[in-house]
Amino acid sequence: MKRYLIVIITLFTAFSFGQKKWSLEECVYHALENNITVLQGENSILSNEQDIMAAKGNFYPSLSANINQGLSLGNVELFQGQFVDRTANTTNIGLNVNQTVFNGFQNTNIYKQAQLQLETSQMELNRIKDDISLFVANAYLNVLFNKENLEIAKAQLVFSEKNLEQVRGLVDAGVQPVANIYDAEATLANDEQNVTVAENNYTLALLSLSQLLQVSFDGFDVQIIEIDQPSAELMYNDVKPILEAAYGRRYEIKVAELNIENSKLNTELSKAGFLPRVTFGYGFGSNAFFTNLTADEAGFFQQLDDQKSHQFNLNVNIPIFSRFLNKTNVAKSKIAEESSKLSLEQARLTLESNIQQAFTDAQAAFKTFEAAKKSLASQELAFENSQERYNIGVMNTFDFEQSRFRLVNAQSSLVNAKYDFVFKTKVLDFYLGKPIRLD
Repeated sequence: MKRYLIVIITLFTAFSFGQKKWSLEECVYHALENNITVLQGENSILSNEQDIMAAKGNFYPSLSANINQGLSLGNVELFQGQFVDRTANTTNIGLNVNQTVFNGFQNTNIYKQAQLQLETSQMELNRIKDDISLFVANAYLNVLFNKENLEIAKAQLVFSEKNLEQVRGLVDAGVQPVANIYDAEATLANDEQNVTVAENNYTLALLSLSQLLQVSFDGFDVQIIEIDQPSAELMYNDVKPILEAAYGRRYEIKVAELNIENSKLNTELSKAGFLPRVTFGYGFGSNAFFTNLTADEAGFFQQLDDQKSHQFNLNVNIPIFSRFLNKTNVAKSKIAEESSKLSLEQARLTLESNIQQAFTDAQAAFKTFEAAKKSLASQELAFENSQERYNIGVMNTFDFEQSRFRLVNAQSSLVNAKYDFVFKTKVLDFYLGKPIRLD
């Protein structure tokens, strides 16, 4: 019974997961938690934290110990022409401490660089997360868009089926010719094909989103969010507030600013080559020696105590001529510093261009959406009039089908314009730092 219960629970869990409908928030969260690029960025941060620890270690003295044991066997010439067979054991121990007193502030600047690199990696990771969130939102909207197009195609198919029945009734009543049945059947076949195409597009949109999330496509589905009629209140009237907000929060700008600070530290590190280096060292050592030729040798620990020694040294290295190496390093660092400033300016120009483009696209999408609404309203009235005329035999099948075709195009155009406008508006929200939501 216990085994049966486990199997039932497992099957129920798998079935529930297969029936799960993903919300936009769940899709974004899953992508941010499992995307390989994000995981690589997090590993870079962990590596930078180790670099900071290593940079801190440069301020501490180094400590090392050594033990050496030697054994010598064979003849040894004690006096000229007099050889003896000697066995000798030699033990040496030592302890060394070295401390950098001054090295042109290199340790300080290396530590600052490690901190800057950590902050830069964090900013870069945040930028990657922002981009992924936008990609997921776009893919999610694409699913909703194709789902709505599929519903329109299905509604047209239902209409064509009812229209075929109606035409058959009118033909039986002698109101319309038999040829109209063939036209209605052709229209029905075309609408069936459109449904198949719409279903394929919807499936492909779901597949693209599941691949972006790196989850199994089997049983994958999303929550359908009803995006009715976006209002003009979603539109931004001025691009300046968006630009000002983006300059203050966009991570690519912050990364470029941090790169300038990093290049300045590189210049300071290069200048350290002109300054003297001062190091201090301390060494402690002792040894013990035993041979088979002497019977009255002191004990091992006594010898170590008797022969211990201390060494102190202070080393000052003053650079005089480095074959222009230090000079060229400083010059190159200053050039890199100017390049980083240009990179910041380029990042600002690129961001401004992207926002201006997004703002213009959003304005155009809004105008297209408003025009599509008016066009659909007109086509709906025109189709109602055409349907009445067709039912009483005043309009032929070709003209009626053309009226219906214009209505379907108007419906599809409105759906396309609506989702295009919503996404373009979300891009502006993205630059303002607002969370991406569709409700």
